[in-house]
Amino acid sequence: MLFRSIKLGLTNISHLCAALGNPERSFTSVHVAGTNGKGSVTAMIHAALVSEGVRAARYTSPHLVDLAERFVIGFDPVDAATLETVASEVLTCADRLLREGVLSVHPTFFEATTATAFELFRREHVEVGVIEVGLGGRFDATNVLAPPVGAITSIGFDHQQYLGDTLEAIAFEKAGIIKAGMAVVTGALPTPAMNTIRRVAKERGAQLVEAAEGVRVESVMNGGRAVVTFETPVDRYGPVELRLRGEHQVHNALVAVRALEALRGEGWLVSKEAIEEGLSAAEWPARLELMILPDGKRVLLDAAHNVEGARALAAYLRAWHPERPVLVVGVMHDKDVDGIVAELLPVTSSVIATEADTPRAMPAQELARHVEEGRRAVHAEADPLVAVDEALVRGDTVCVAGSIFLAGAVRDALKRRAILR
Repeated sequence: MLFRSIKLGLTNISHLCAALGNPERSFTSVHVAGTNGKGSVTAMIHAALVSEGVRAARYTSPHLVDLAERFVIGFDPVDAATLETVASEVLTCADRLLREGVLSVHPTFFEATTATAFELFRREHVEVGVIEVGLGGRFDATNVLAPPVGAITSIGFDHQQYLGDTLEAIAFEKAGIIKAGMAVVTGALPTPAMNTIRRVAKERGAQLVEAAEGVRVESVMNGGRAVVTFETPVDRYGPVELRLRGEHQVHNALVAVRALEALRGEGWLVSKEAIEEGLSAAEWPARLELMILPDGKRVLLDAAHNVEGARALAAYLRAWHPERPVLVVGVMHDKDVDGIVAELLPVTSSVIATEADTPRAMPAQELARHVEEGRRAVHAEADPLVAVDEALVRGDTVCVAGSIFLAGAVRDALKRRAILR
């Protein structure tokens, strides 16, 4: 089957799920949208549910190395044989629908993986599925769900070609996950975006929970990780050290806590202890992931792929890496390349531009010209692994950033050489 590229809309996924017997209705879902932070929030909610003993799963995208990373049940990715069996049956079903004229075009890759996730979770008797939105919300394939709880973590500029050029327009697309009667938790959003979310929630009869409202937050940083205490209208959590690095994870953790509290209101009795354990256990690869090599050199891997993500990475580097690491950077051509570079150059030293093995990647030489416009000397090396090796010759600390695809291209090789910290 040939997959189409991105095409937003719910027609294909709705027909596909119906033909499969609507597997998305077989489990309680928590739906997580947002420009940045949605993966971290998904991981924290999922980890807390597993800690409670709930048979919980998560579906995220994209994957770094292996497709199975997208489908996690308990704390383990689905095994390859099961994934192959279910994916094959989903694609066979799609082929039949095409022959019968129910589908007019092939499903996209994301539509196929989304249907596969739902069917996997049904067959594995998942009780709660934490589902990350792929792109936007309103027309994202995951939006066939009817969840009792959702979250919108943040809203910023990304994917404007699909979601619009204003914060209000982007917020409206993210607000597409809001359904009547659900509880939707929001992070700290820009005022124009927040006003849009409030309006949509009111129109659709949803309960809006602004995560920070009525909450006392205390946090101190310990070696790049936040030790947090939250006192919400419902309970008090902490102090607990977040496993995920960066001060911005305090915001994500609070969204996760409030979403779990909302899930309690739906009858899922997730204890305070399980929530704390989830915050301290949640892992999210290539998000400020530090690898220590046998010779003591360090590689910090971060999938910052838009300006907001680059800004969070820059804040972390400014606070915890005053030595200014060597930067290995690779960016997709449809991103705000100059904005990403502008955030990262002041907190790094020498720069090596590279490219992931995908048609969407900006060629290393072209990216190098953008860096040079920021008045920084730069070397272009198309092979990401060679780029990292060159960077390790230049300095004791290397930061690899700019793209999830770049992180995936180097992470597996680095893991074989490193001790994760």
